[in-house]
Amino acid sequence: MNISVREDPRIPRAHEAVRAVADPEIPVLTLGDLGVLRGIDIAPDGVLEVSITPTYSGCPAMKVMELDLQVALEAAGLPDARIRTVLAPAWTTDWMSAEGREKLRAYGIAPPVGKASRRALFGEETAPACPLCGSTRTVKISEFGSTACKAHWRCEDCLEPFDAFKCI
Repeated sequence: MNISVREDPRIPRAHEAVRAVADPEIPVLTLGDLGVLRGIDIAPDGVLEVSITPTYSGCPAMKVMELDLQVALEAAGLPDARIRTVLAPAWTTDWMSAEGREKLRAYGIAPPVGKASRRALFGEETAPACPLCGSTRTVKISEFGSTACKAHWRCEDCLEPFDAFKCI
């Protein structure tokens, strides 16, 4: 996340307030873990502005994220802060933190494998390891899991189904 070089006491307070806001669809992740928090700055009109990028342009959780961020900022004494959605550059799983990836695995969701590339567009993605037993003998059951950003897989060793976060 980019932090403004301007010295304004609202910026560190805002950073502290938003860094722990949970993702509404995967509550073990913070928005910081997910990499959707793109920056905190003072806009030209003097308003504190938090920039976020959706994981998908049609992500249904964006409005909830905005509301949760606004509530966190208000609780930190920053009621006039503004949430700005930034679409470019597009979000990528490369922006997820290593801690966030580990939180996903521990929660039972396979984290994205490797770096984002065009491979996924052509069905050439790397199969994820089972987050339950660690086996790499996994098969995709469905392109979509419980949310659009996950696919549904099954482990051929422990036979358990699991969601895997798509590498985009």
